[in-house]
Amino acid sequence: MAADVLADRAVGPGVRAGTVLLRAAGLVAELAGLREREVNYDESDAPRHARDPRWHVDSGYALLGTEPPGPPVAGGVWETACALVRRYEFTDHRLLRGVFRPGDPLLGRDMLLEGRYLALRFYLGVRVTDVVDAEHANPGGRERVWGWTYRTLQGHLEQGELSYEVVKDLETGAVTFWIHAYSRRGPIPNPIIRLGFRLFGRDTQLRFYRRVGRRMHRLVKDHRQGAPLPGPVPLEDGSAIAPSTTRMRWWDPIALPLRHPGR
Repeated sequence: MAADVLADRAVGPGVRAGTVLLRAAGLVAELAGLREREVNYDESDAPRHARDPRWHVDSGYALLGTEPPGPPVAGGVWETACALVRRYEFTDHRLLRGVFRPGDPLLGRDMLLEGRYLALRFYLGVRVTDVVDAEHANPGGRERVWGWTYRTLQGHLEQGELSYEVVKDLETGAVTFWIHAYSRRGPIPNPIIRLGFRLFGRDTQLRFYRRVGRRMHRLVKDHRQGAPLPGPVPLEDGSAIAPSTTRMRWWDPIALPLRHPGR
C-alpha cells in the first residue's frame, strides 16, 4: 500500500509506476547506507563569528503568525509550525527532497537529501546532531524554542550545519521560523561538478532559504483556514519521503543520479 501511495502522488502522464517504485527502492537503499558515513568536517573548525571568511554564515526568519502571549496554544501556530518542521514539510520539492525514517528518534536520525537541478539528482547525506526544546531569555523577555540541527556527512557537496527552529515570543505571542546555517564547499573530485557548484551552488542555496520561509508561512496559514496538516509520503521499510507535494517530472526516469559526489 505504501508503494501505491507514492505512485499515486508521484506519477505523471507517461511515467510508469514501475519506474517510480524502482526509484523509491533506490532511495531507501541509499538512506540505509548513511549509517556508515561520518560528519565530513571537524567541528572545531566551525566559524567563531558571522564574518569568518572561510564560511558562509547565514541567518534569517519568516513571521508565521501570532498567538496570545504566554505558553504555546494547543493546536495553534507554534504547534502547527513544529509539526511541519518535524515532518520536513517546509522544503521546496523542486530543489530538495528528504528521505528518512519517521519512526526513528529525531536526535541521531540520518536523512538522505535529494538535490534536484535540471536532470541531475544529487544524493547527499546528513545527520541530526542536536534538538532544542526549551525556553530562553531574550532582550525583550522570554521565548519558547523547538527545532533541530543537522550536519553534513561524507560525500556531501558542502561542509557545515543547518538549524531549523520555531520560536514563540512569550511576551508578544509572535511565532517565527528561523534558519541558522554555516557552510562551505566541500572537496569535489569531479571538475565539472566542482565548476557547476562554484557557479550555481550559492545562488541555489539562498533561493532554497527564501522558498522555505514562504512555504512555511503558506502551510501554517492554510492549516489555520482548515486545510489538513501534510505529512511525508510512505515508501517502504518504515521510510518516507518529504515534502508530501513531491511530484515526479517527465524527465525523472532519465535523470542522472550523482551519489555522494563530494570526497
